[in-house]
Amino acid sequence: MKTKYIDLISQTYEFPQEEFDVEDNELLFNDVPLMDIIKQYGTPLKITYLPKISENIQKAKRWFNVAIAKSDYKGSYHYCYCTKSSHFEFVMSEVLKNEVHIETSSAFDLNLVETLNENGLFEKDNYILCNGFKKQLYIDNISAMLEKGFVNTIPVLDSKKEFDLVDKYVNTKCRVGIRIASEEEPRFEFYTSRLGIRYNDIIPFYEEKIKNNPKFDLKMLHFFINTGIHDTAYYWNELTKCVNIYCELKKRCPELDSLNIGGGFPIKNSLSFDYDYEYMAEEIVSQIKQICNREGVEEPDIFTEFGSFTVGEASAVLFSILQQKRQNDRELWNMIDSSFMTTLPDSWAINQQFIILAINHWDREYERVFLGGLTCDSQDYYNSEAHLNAVFLPKIESEAYPGEDSDDIQYIGLFNTGAYQEALGGYGGIQHCLTPAPKHIIIYRDEDGEICTKLFAKEQSYKSMLKILGY
Repeated sequence: MKTKYIDLISQTYEFPQEEFDVEDNELLFNDVPLMDIIKQYGTPLKITYLPKISENIQKAKRWFNVAIAKSDYKGSYHYCYCTKSSHFEFVMSEVLKNEVHIETSSAFDLNLVETLNENGLFEKDNYILCNGFKKQLYIDNISAMLEKGFVNTIPVLDSKKEFDLVDKYVNTKCRVGIRIASEEEPRFEFYTSRLGIRYNDIIPFYEEKIKNNPKFDLKMLHFFINTGIHDTAYYWNELTKCVNIYCELKKRCPELDSLNIGGGFPIKNSLSFDYDYEYMAEEIVSQIKQICNREGVEEPDIFTEFGSFTVGEASAVLFSILQQKRQNDRELWNMIDSSFMTTLPDSWAINQQFIILAINHWDREYERVFLGGLTCDSQDYYNSEAHLNAVFLPKIESEAYPGEDSDDIQYIGLFNTGAYQEALGGYGGIQHCLTPAPKHIIIYRDEDGEICTKLFAKEQSYKSMLKILGY
């Protein structure tokens, strides 16, 4: 009978996988031996493997460009990075190695873009798609960017009233986009997105406000599906409605030439993850082309705004098991040396599931466990994976405590955690129960392909927290 942890993983999934493998009963992540990293830096530890960011960008560009070539599609493809997924400089620097554009969400995003330009990482003629509801400072910064020569700064209008503010405070020639208020899936709590302008209002709004205004050209129509890009009747129906509106507008507005389909490519949250990216890219391009040809309009350039897809799979969080507690006949609690609520807020806020794997001891028998965080909050736990509705890890064979017998400590990793977690958790701020933010290291490869590491941030100190609190 096969009862070892490695047997469980091998029998349940196709394993090894592209980014995961095992060597000497220890896990490799993108060929990086994680136990070596732990021995050098300890836990809890956040890691970011930079090459994965460029790899995913290049994959998406290839999928869409191949789809365009196959369909003899007349428009071109533009990859934009959604900055709100992760604003860190090391992320942005890696992203911008790949000739991509940027989508912003708030006023300070534009200060960030200006800094990237000053550092030689971002060209002034790159696209800056300004999404989100726009307060005064955001509009002021858009105006300033245009005046400084960022000629492809495009405010994507979220409401009809927003245009009046843009018109009032932007004094240079400006191209704009319109966001469509897409309908949500039937299981949602509301029918229509709060973001954007509803379908029936778009053409009258263009005719009344933009068409005869010499300052503005309508360049782009934008829509985004909250649940992402999936092969469902709901998604294809929303895409069709969007392209139909584009065609109607194009007949009235010759300068309209771009369709922004937003973000939504999913990332791997399970070892059984199965998604045909190539097919989806080809089907999106094909459907846009068919509708445009039927309506007799030229196919638009296609923009995407991938955020999670760009950075999500580059990161992981590594923990030690501090102690195992048996609370009743059925429940074993493995207590980690940090908090899920502070390091992975999505895991409790929206029940986001991540890939969980043991880092070491793959040759031990496995057992079902619950994972508990350090805080005294009842929500600070993790107890299921997308595929098994349970967490299985190697059995704890001793009561060794980290620092006492490092060879016997059980280490675990939660993977593909690179999108949103730092921003939602309040990076560098006050953590729940004053739990310190973990050490964060960056992993990259030198010119010879050798693995290199760099400390980005030390574990948060009590002094930094007390200073924020006013002590």
